[in-house]
Amino acid sequence: MNVLKTNIDGVLILEPTRYGDQRGYFMESFSARDFEQAVGYSVNFVQDNESLSAKGVLRGLHFQREPYAQAKLVRVVRGRVLDVAVDIRKGSPTYGGYVAVELSGENGRQLFIPKGFAHGFLALEDETVFQYKCDEYYHPESEDGIAWNDPEVAINWGVGEDEVILSEKDGNRLKLKEVCEF
Repeated sequence: MNVLKTNIDGVLILEPTRYGDQRGYFMESFSARDFEQAVGYSVNFVQDNESLSAKGVLRGLHFQREPYAQAKLVRVVRGRVLDVAVDIRKGSPTYGGYVAVELSGENGRQLFIPKGFAHGFLALEDETVFQYKCDEYYHPESEDGIAWNDPEVAINWGVGEDEVILSEKDGNRLKLKEVCEF
């Protein structure tokens, strides 16, 4: 597995090794041993989630508040997304900064997002299948988020606001400065 550091400490791009031949490919999408060696510590993932999205669907920017904050390992099985992690750790030197990376079924990349980040993605193709592992169970009473188009965070999604498909909840999120810091 190849590990690439990003501009924010702790957020990592993982590139699992793929073995291909005329039949297709094989890869270990997750190995606790390899993950621990790559990032330097272990994470106990307890829940896997999957979504199917049409082109233009934007999900996020979501997080869970303490004591149920989640670290995530995200990947795309089919299609492409622009995946974004925003640092919401109070006192962090990169607070309000973000990492954006294209994940696709073709490139096989994964993004590890530690606790203390809001997360979201924009589907760049129809029928995009997105999977992620969480190290904490979903707790609806802990769920929160920030506006995907907060001008202070200024994420370059690469599309206009009229091209984005949002849930009602995600369309009504507050700006980062209006949300209690993590």
